[in-house]
Amino acid sequence: MNDSAPKPVRRGQEHKRADILAAARDLFVESGVDRVSMDAVAARAGVSKRTVYDYYGDKRRLLLAVIEDAGQAALHRVRELVDRHLPDDIDDAVAFERALQTFAVELGVSQFESSNYIAAVRLIAENESLLPELEDHPLDDAHAEALAERFASLAERGLLDVDSARLAADHFSALTTLRVLNEPIRRRSDAAHVRAMMIDGTRMFLRAYAKPRAVSR
Repeated sequence: MNDSAPKPVRRGQEHKRADILAAARDLFVESGVDRVSMDAVAARAGVSKRTVYDYYGDKRRLLLAVIEDAGQAALHRVRELVDRHLPDDIDDAVAFERALQTFAVELGVSQFESSNYIAAVRLIAENESLLPELEDHPLDDAHAEALAERFASLAERGLLDVDSARLAADHFSALTTLRVLNEPIRRRSDAAHVRAMMIDGTRMFLRAYAKPRAVSR
């Protein structure tokens, strides 16, 4: 038996898991992953070190869990906003354009005001080499597919002109949230600036993908 293999991660009480992830996230951001011990995470979370090891196995897997937890929360938010602002019964082009813009603004502002999301972005940037699991991670596809599925439905109703709904979803993200991510931190934390960028990106997306409106005579 290989003693160096990660310990199996057992199911545990959800509030303990949440406390451990929150403690690890905050400590990793404050001090850097290398400088944080499992003892420190346990103390911040108010649990034993054994509990941290039992749930997450080692620090690298704990870091991955922190990032995946943020990804799941972001995915839930995307789906919530899609259902709220881009419902299946929308069929008017003007209403759709307004709805897509509102969706983009709420998505951008909520993401960049989320300490969980911002922490995950920073931790990925600083520790990507430690986490090969992040390459082609299922959560990346899940985020894109949630939007692509709705774009396909909008195309069927004649509101978007797309050959590939997934490609359109990728382009939408590139023109909105990914553009904001490339901004300096101080500008990403400015809600008015984020709002303006999300609106601008949505307008560019619609220029490329909105179905041309019929001209009445």
